[in-house]
Amino acid sequence: MVLRIAFLLIVWLSAVPIAQAQDPTAAVPARELVVGVKDAPPFALKGADGTWLGLSIELWRQIAKSQNLQYRFVEAKDMPDLIEQTAAGKFDVAVGAITMTVDREKILDFTQPYYATGTGIAVPVVSVMNWGTLRRALTSFNFLQAIVALIGLTLGAGILVWLLERRQNEYFGGSITKGISSSVWWSTLAMTQRSSAEKGPQTILGRLVATVWLVVSVITIAVFTAGVTSVLTTSQIQGTISGVSDLTSVRVGTVKGTSSEGDLIRRKLKFTSYETLGEGLKALRGGRLDAFVYDKPLLTWAIRQGFASRLKVLDVLIEQQSYAFALPSDSPLRKPLSIEILNTLQSDEWTDARVRYLGEESMGLR
Repeated sequence: MVLRIAFLLIVWLSAVPIAQAQDPTAAVPARELVVGVKDAPPFALKGADGTWLGLSIELWRQIAKSQNLQYRFVEAKDMPDLIEQTAAGKFDVAVGAITMTVDREKILDFTQPYYATGTGIAVPVVSVMNWGTLRRALTSFNFLQAIVALIGLTLGAGILVWLLERRQNEYFGGSITKGISSSVWWSTLAMTQRSSAEKGPQTILGRLVATVWLVVSVITIAVFTAGVTSVLTTSQIQGTISGVSDLTSVRVGTVKGTSSEGDLIRRKLKFTSYETLGEGLKALRGGRLDAFVYDKPLLTWAIRQGFASRLKVLDVLIEQQSYAFALPSDSPLRKPLSIEILNTLQSDEWTDARVRYLGEESMGLR
């Protein structure tokens, strides 16, 4: 009987660690957790009464409720401070628009990502043609290429007419300089429909070339005019920045100490760093910047709130990125929180929250 009881006791004791290992909540600390947060609307924003709101905050609250976690929010002064205090273990978890990066992964842990997005570009809304936009449009490669082609055709037609007319037409005769200058002048006037018949070609071949040139010049002028109109209209509507490649020749800004700053450094782009997103957008609106690079959902939110008529976010991404909760290295919270995140992403509550804060469901993990 004693042996039987001892055997059952051994079996029970050996089963306890296995059950704890299978239960993800077993490793969750029973104490009050310190949750680091940083203002980053619409993922984390502090209300007038001091209450924290936002998409990331709602996700955390759902998880904390499911896990019966006790916690308090502590605000970090900026993103580097949030990362440093989390890595040092002063925060048990960091919540907000925290991008998963290789450099951050070296000093802390991340949960499963809960939102997929990317680094976006904000630019001024160009409603009227200004001198800067006009100058850049008129010195663009396509415009200069069209000018060179037009001049080349005019010179070619003029020289050809001179070769055919120089011996029989006094207007195109004389020295080479006089003859070529007269013929090029005639081809220029013909192209603009300003030439006179008296000073035109007189030989059969000369008149044949002139006829062809008149037809070609009409078509050339029409194409050139359409091209110029297109260049100016496109510049007026889109400005001078339409993608990442345009950032090499313009004034770029971003927020100091963020993953967006890291993206610009890796691409070896020159930029100016600002302490906050608001400061950067004001500089962009005031004409001190040509583009501002930052997390696309944060840019979109901020511009909708106070810069909608002056700034816009381009429909391009510099880098893909994902948001997750940050934890100290080897935190026991990592696995249980990741499991709860995966469960929550399948819920209707998460879909509703994403639509409520972001206005659309694209880019969000589901």
